[in-house]
Amino acid sequence: MIVATAEEMRAFGVRLAQRLGAGDLVILSGPLGAGKTTLVQGIAEGLKVRGPITSPTFVISRVHPSLCGGPALVHVDAYRLGGDLEVDDLDLDASLEDSVTIVEWGEGKVEGLSEERLEIHISRSDSGETREITMTEIGRHAD
Repeated sequence: MIVATAEEMRAFGVRLAQRLGAGDLVILSGPLGAGKTTLVQGIAEGLKVRGPITSPTFVISRVHPSLCGGPALVHVDAYRLGGDLEVDDLDLDASLEDSVTIVEWGEGKVEGLSEERLEIHISRSDSGETREITMTEIGRHAD
């Protein structure tokens, strides 16, 4: 899928949220400035969770409770995490079943949390004006 604007990325996130529920793990990858956090903002809007949604780079993880009785959104930025022990320290597996967990920069770091996950890679065009989104469903999502 190709998106041309931040508004289109958020709209895609809103639509994607309709497919997500408690227990889902989403791993986002892509270069700096690709639109990972913008996508999470759209997903958060679609899930109707409390915001604002900002990059959790320095706090590493934020929990956004539902405003409508749905699952909470756990938003993680794994960019600064050095390895498995630091991922384990976050105790993401404790809330995984009850929340939608989205991990930016999670590729190669959090796949062990669940055999079922959605991996999303966002790349920028050479001009930097458009984004290409590639999704890979692993486990039950792949059915």
